[in-house]
Amino acid sequence: MHIDGSSALVVGGAGGLGEATVRRLHAAGARVVVADLADDKGKALEAELGVRYVRTDATDEDSVGAAVEVAEGAGEFRIAVDCHGGPASGGRLVGKDGAPLDLAGFRSTVDVYLTGVFNVVRMAAAALARTAPHDEDGGRGVIVTTSSIAAYEGQIGQLPYAAAKGGVSAMTLVAARDLSPLGIRVVSVAPGTVLTPAYGKAADRLEAYWGPQVPHPRRMGRPQEYAALVQHLCENDYLNGEVVRLDGALRFPPK
Repeated sequence: MHIDGSSALVVGGAGGLGEATVRRLHAAGARVVVADLADDKGKALEAELGVRYVRTDATDEDSVGAAVEVAEGAGEFRIAVDCHGGPASGGRLVGKDGAPLDLAGFRSTVDVYLTGVFNVVRMAAAALARTAPHDEDGGRGVIVTTSSIAAYEGQIGQLPYAAAKGGVSAMTLVAARDLSPLGIRVVSVAPGTVLTPAYGKAADRLEAYWGPQVPHPRRMGRPQEYAALVQHLCENDYLNGEVVRLDGALRFPPK
């Protein structure tokens, strides 16, 4: 699939992974729509790159629908990338005080990190299905979601987040199978520890802790490496229904 000239929606496009992806796809010639709740960063990208920014809540049907509509109007809609974030609860399943893990926190984490992804996937898929095929194989486009290695080796205290990301990984193949008659591919990236600007002053401390635990290269990942993989997933038409780990061979320890 050719990125140049295609319309691309990046949900969470003002965040660390998202901004790198926006810049990468824009440099490759895509007409990018940034969907996020971070107005200042989104508008700054809009002013710098000439992309479109749409304030978007991934968990809200109308909000995502509006962003998809803008992407459809920007050109031939071919690419949807979802790397949005949000608050995540945590804690041991049974605390030291004997209390069970908070149900409301679990629900809110799953709502943001799983239900929100499902919402983006379904809305983007319906729009992609309305486009004409772009190649002789009947391909219409690609949806890239973001899981985590926590889906496979969630750490102590990470149960809600791991459950949500596990759901993202689990629905990748099913979504690809569902959408195969329409020529829409679905793939997911499962990053390890990625050093994003969101960590701020804690960046050096996190690098010192996580970097030595990565087999090779012995450092945390970079948002640009996520973006480079997203570009390849878009361009390689035979990648479908797969969750690709991006972690330098890191496997999370229990804690």
